Amino acid sequence: MPIPESAAVAAELRTAMGKLTRRVKLEDQMPHGQVAVLGALDRSGAMTTSELAADQRVRPQSMARAVGLLMEQGLITRRAHPTDGRKSLVELSSAGQALLEEERGRRADWLARAIEAELTGEERELLARGIGLVERLAAH
Repeated sequence: MPIPESAAVAAELRTAMGKLTRRVKLEDQMPHGQVAVLGALDRSGAMTTSELAADQRVRPQSMARAVGLLMEQGLITRRAHPTDGRKSLVELSSAGQALLEEERGRRADWLARAIEAELTGEERELLARGIGLVERLAAH
């Protein structure tokens, strides 16, 4: 059997990963944009609203609205910037951390059920071995 061309494998992998990511996100119970903001704060720590907007590739005005909604829900808090008195930092609250963990857990549970339902034992082993390859590609 011939070895597939890298470009063809890349296109198929990108498409499959995109489909899987979109399907997993359907398990979220809160809007994707809000989950994405909570995830960014979890990964990167406290940020200004402008930094969050740049991270999420949205306009600062849109991020300001999202931050306001998340603050109203008690999912993030605001504190003074340590070196620039004109700025403030937003960060996850304990309620925001708990909600983010619930959302991630829901995604992982769905994926685990799908793996059990759709894949044979041999396919599950193959998938598990392939994770390291995807990690290496992501780190490239």
